Amino acid sequence: MRTPRALGAHLTAALTAGLLLGACTAGPSAPETGRPGSRTADASAAESPTANATVPESTRAAPTTEGRPAPTSSAPKPAPKPAPDPASIEALIATQYEGGNLRLGAERGSTDAYRQYYATYESNGLTISGRINIPRGKGPFPAVVLAHGYVDPAAYTNGQTMLRERDYLARQGYVTLHIDYRNHAQSDRDPRNDANLRGGYTVDAINAGLALKKSQVVDPDRVALIGRSMGGGVVYNALVVRPGLFRAAVAYAPVSSDSVDNFNKWVRRDASRSGAARAVIGRLGTPEAKPAAWAATSPRTYFGRITEPLLIHHGTVDEDCPLSWSQESVAALEAKGKDVELRIYPGGRHTLTSPQWDTSIRRTEAFLDKHLT
Repeated sequence: MRTPRALGAHLTAALTAGLLLGACTAGPSAPETGRPGSRTADASAAESPTANATVPESTRAAPTTEGRPAPTSSAPKPAPKPAPDPASIEALIATQYEGGNLRLGAERGSTDAYRQYYATYESNGLTISGRINIPRGKGPFPAVVLAHGYVDPAAYTNGQTMLRERDYLARQGYVTLHIDYRNHAQSDRDPRNDANLRGGYTVDAINAGLALKKSQVVDPDRVALIGRSMGGGVVYNALVVRPGLFRAAVAYAPVSSDSVDNFNKWVRRDASRSGAARAVIGRLGTPEAKPAAWAATSPRTYFGRITEPLLIHHGTVDEDCPLSWSQESVAALEAKGKDVELRIYPGGRHTLTSPQWDTSIRRTEAFLDKHLT
């Protein structure tokens, strides 16, 4: 059960920051160096006996018809397995995550229920910005990583989206870390991200969960993930890549769990993203010609790895992500025996409005209460 908030208690910014920084301000884990790779075998052979050396008769090699020893047969060494494509789920699974170093910046937007700070954390060599709400009162608290939907990175500003979810859940006693992703706001840049089907956003969400778990104000056993729209795709990816990291997950109006649907709608037919489309097709081929390669980039292919319960909210008249996408994802999850629930909102558009949004967030709260206690 969540730790009750002590309403009206005054916790100074310095004390809150001290709690966080006591466990979170150590420098990021240094990336591994000198990782073992394929070693080249020593090509030098032992010297042969000299011609005038005495060799016992019983140990002499039988001569061939040409008077030379017969060659020793050996099985050919298997070719090394090629590295997975950087846009694939296998590449994300193989990644060693190094999230941590959660730091608080300026306090702004605080309320009587929580303190809000600009925040940064480390994500495999990149610094990612975001906003964090910390309930007033005594922790440690349960926590939620919030993965936002698509906003043009050139126009996006720190903590721009998911304000309703952040405010509501922080008032219910959750630490909420809204992440900006790489290439957004004050986050570091990753020029390869689009060509890698934005897989870096999944890396950032996973590392945000790891960073929260190292914070003294967060209960490391009670961390969840919530994403909307594009962030719903981040939810799917994170669950298959790092099962067990989050206790539960929620997706609002998520994109498709089949990456071909998303690629065709938002990349392949968008002239402004033609460079990213060419880069991906140049490596993977077209979805029509290379369906197996594209299946390897889709979280749906790996749904069997998921261990966490998942709640999905979706409106019937969503203008961006059709309801059928979530229905297909749910069918695929149920076929694997996964714990998934789909809540449908008649007449609901891509961004739910009240009173439907109010219903959805209460259902989200009840879902988190059930699975994070």
